[in-house]
Amino acid sequence: MSNRILGIAGSTRQESLNRRLVHVALSGAESAGAEVEHLDLRDLRIPLYDEIEERKHGMPEGVRRLREALKRSHGVVVASPEYNGSMTAVLKNAIDWTTRPDPESPEDPPLVAWRGKVAGLLSTSPGGLGGIRGLVHARAVLSHVGCHVVPQEAAIPFGHDAFHDDGSILDDKRHALVQSVGQAVAALAARLPRD
Repeated sequence: MSNRILGIAGSTRQESLNRRLVHVALSGAESAGAEVEHLDLRDLRIPLYDEIEERKHGMPEGVRRLREALKRSHGVVVASPEYNGSMTAVLKNAIDWTTRPDPESPEDPPLVAWRGKVAGLLSTSPGGLGGIRGLVHARAVLSHVGCHVVPQEAAIPFGHDAFHDDGSILDDKRHALVQSVGQAVAALAARLPRD
């Protein structure tokens, strides 16, 4: 079975810098032999989680698409800007929704979208710390839902000036660091047992 790695950015901005990071990390996963997929949270239009709305209308289609992509994947690369020292609300909301049971898949075990997956974390921001404080919270949440979060991570400072027009990172060492996160996710995912 192929090793599949999903990439998501915790940003819905049209020109998201963190989406660029995802693509660089996925290129690292690809170089390690993985098949890669990217889903844009902007396209999924995931509403704010509301238990009453969930009971009335069920799981939104965008949530189901993300949940199914996570179920197909063996690992996930997550890049998120830092908002007030934490991950973005759109990322946390997506994680919260995808931990919910899907009435259309009643046989799924709890936390099926995340448990046992390998995760790698990235961030970039306009500031000098590159969003690294938010990665602490993202690591805690992903660990809580059952992910094996690799120790490698990357936070790229001064993000507005960090990229070429083609999305690659200007600094070769930082580019290689971001790729190494994708490589680490792919390498660990390939070694872990699968159901």
